Amino acid sequence: MRLITLFTLACAVLLDPIAGSAQNLPPHASLFGTWTGGMFPPITGLSPQACFSQPVVIFTRDLVLRATLTEQTLSQREVETARVSPQGFEFRFAVTGAAAVPQVLGGGSQRVGFGCESPDVLHVQRRGENEISFPGCADFPYPLVRCHTR
Repeated sequence: MRLITLFTLACAVLLDPIAGSAQNLPPHASLFGTWTGGMFPPITGLSPQACFSQPVVIFTRDLVLRATLTEQTLSQREVETARVSPQGFEFRFAVTGAAAVPQVLGGGSQRVGFGCESPDVLHVQRRGENEISFPGCADFPYPLVRCHTR
């Protein structure tokens, strides 16, 4: 799992500079990359190495990965739909694998969300070129800022 996370992180970093110039990109292409903050206030002046060493959220074409305080690996959600909204973006996530099986008598696995009204929906509000927030999501009370390579 850690190798997949590192590969996804590397792809996100490589796609970030070309996100605005390539054709046929999804509506959320401007979010591609690694973000920090969200669960805690973003640290100003954070070095690229420090930022990339502990990502909080990573956006790719098909996945949104997120850190949790209780797990060592990133949880990932498969993007079912992504659309532009008046405030930013709206994601709907696919219900796949073990997450598609409903919990019975407290058993089974629960879908990892973002602390929003539904684990399968995420609203992203753009607050600037390199700052976003997840309004109404209890797990992310603070804004997120993009990690940069320089």
